[in-house]
Amino acid sequence: MKRRWLLYILAGIVLAGCSNTGTGELVGTRKNEKPFYQPDPYGMVFVPQGSYTMGAGDQDITNGHLIQPKTVSVSAFFMDQTEITNDEYRQFVYWVRDSIARQILGDVRPDDYLIEENSKTGETYDPPHLNWKTKINWNSEDQDVRDALQELYLPENERYFRHKQIDARKLMYSYYWVDLQGTARKDMSKKGDPKMASFANRPLGTRNRSVFVHNATINVYPDTLCWITDYTYSFNDPMTEKYFSHPAYDHYPVVGVNWQQARAFCVWRTEFLNSHLRAKKGGVELSEFRLPTEAEWEWAARGGNQLSPYPWGGPYTRNDKGCFLANFKPLRGNYIADGGLRTVVVGHYPPNDFDLYDMAGNVAEWTNSAYDPSSYNISWDMNPNYTYNAKPDDPPVMKRKVIRGGSWKDVAYYLRVTTRAYEYQDTAKSYIGFRCVQPYLGRNKGDNPSKESHVYH
Repeated sequence: MKRRWLLYILAGIVLAGCSNTGTGELVGTRKNEKPFYQPDPYGMVFVPQGSYTMGAGDQDITNGHLIQPKTVSVSAFFMDQTEITNDEYRQFVYWVRDSIARQILGDVRPDDYLIEENSKTGETYDPPHLNWKTKINWNSEDQDVRDALQELYLPENERYFRHKQIDARKLMYSYYWVDLQGTARKDMSKKGDPKMASFANRPLGTRNRSVFVHNATINVYPDTLCWITDYTYSFNDPMTEKYFSHPAYDHYPVVGVNWQQARAFCVWRTEFLNSHLRAKKGGVELSEFRLPTEAEWEWAARGGNQLSPYPWGGPYTRNDKGCFLANFKPLRGNYIADGGLRTVVVGHYPPNDFDLYDMAGNVAEWTNSAYDPSSYNISWDMNPNYTYNAKPDDPPVMKRKVIRGGSWKDVAYYLRVTTRAYEYQDTAKSYIGFRCVQPYLGRNKGDNPSKESHVYH
C-alpha cells in the first residue's frame, strides 16, 4: 500500500515538472504565442545590413570637403523598389480629400459618416471616428449633402473651365511626431528646464512627456506649377496641366512635393497600414515608414558594389551596346539621347544589384538627413544620420535637406552614389521626388526576405 502511494506522489511530481506554471523557471511572456514574422512590404525590396566606405572613392578635388570618405555600418531595411509614383501619391491626396469630406458630412448625416462608439465594447469615441464603409456620393440628390460638399469646391469665380473643381488649398493633413532627440537630451542647467531633460532624468511633477510631441498641418497637394517656376523661359505648360492628374503619367515619379509633404506621406502610409493590421484579429503593428537616411540611401544605391561610382556597378554611363543607363542630361544638353526628355516611367532602366530602380537619374530623392558640409565628421559610424527639425522661423540654412541621385536635368556627376546636394525643406521642385524605407525588425530563424513575398500575413 505504501509503495502505491509513493508511485502516486512521484507521478504527481513528474506531471508538475512538465507544467509551464509554477516551475520557477524564466520562460518569458510570449512562450506560447505565435512567432513574429515580418513579410516584405508590397512594392519594397530587402536591403541587407552592411558596412561600406561612405563618401568619395576616388579623388574629387572640388568637392572633397563635402564627401570625405568614412567607413560606416548600416542596419538592414526595406526600400521602395521605385520612386513613389503619381498614382501612389494620389492615393494619399484622395484619402485626405475623403476624410475631410466625411468630417463635413458628419455634421448633416452623423449616422452615415461617423462612428461614435465601439459596437463590441461600447467604448465612446471622442471625437467620433470616421465611417469609411459609407461611400461618398459626390453627385448626391440630397440637397443637404450637396450644400455641405460645396465647402470643398472652388468658388465659381475661381473655377477654370471645369464646372466643379476641388479646392486643393483645403486638402490639409495633420500629423504628429515625437522628438526622440529632445527626450534623450539631459538637462545640464541649474534651473532644470523640462524641455531639455530626458523623461528618465526629469523630476516628477514638472511636466509630462507631451512636451516632446509635436504636430504639423500641411497642404498635401503637389505644386503643379513647379515646372514653370523652375524654368521660367521654357514652355512647360502641358506638364503643369497634366502631369499629376492625367492617367498617362500614373507611373511616373511624383514631383512638386517638398520634404515636409514627403514626411507626411510616410506618416500617413504608416498609419494606413497599421490601422488595417489592428483591425485584424491578433494583428501586430509594424515599424514606421520614413524617408531613408543619407547613409541608408547611399548603401542602397551602391547595391553592394563598394568602389563603383554609379549604381549599376560600372564606371561609365553607357552599357556595352552604347545605351545610356539612366535618365539625365547627357552630351551637353541632348536630353533625349537617353530616351527621355523630362521624367520617364519608373523602372525603365535596369535595376542595381539590390534590385532597386532609378537610384540614379529620373528624379533626385529627398532623404531624412539635414545637410551640413561637416556632417560626416560629427556623425557616428553606425547608422549615421545628422538631422534637424527646422521650425518655420529658423534661418534658411537650417532648412537644408540632403537630396541624392541626380535627376533628368542633371549632368552625370550628380548621378554618382557619392554626390551630395541639398534643397530647402519647404521648397518643391520639378526634379525631386522620394521613396520610403521601413526598418527590418527580424524574422524567425531560417526565414530569409524574398522579393516575391508581397502579402501581409
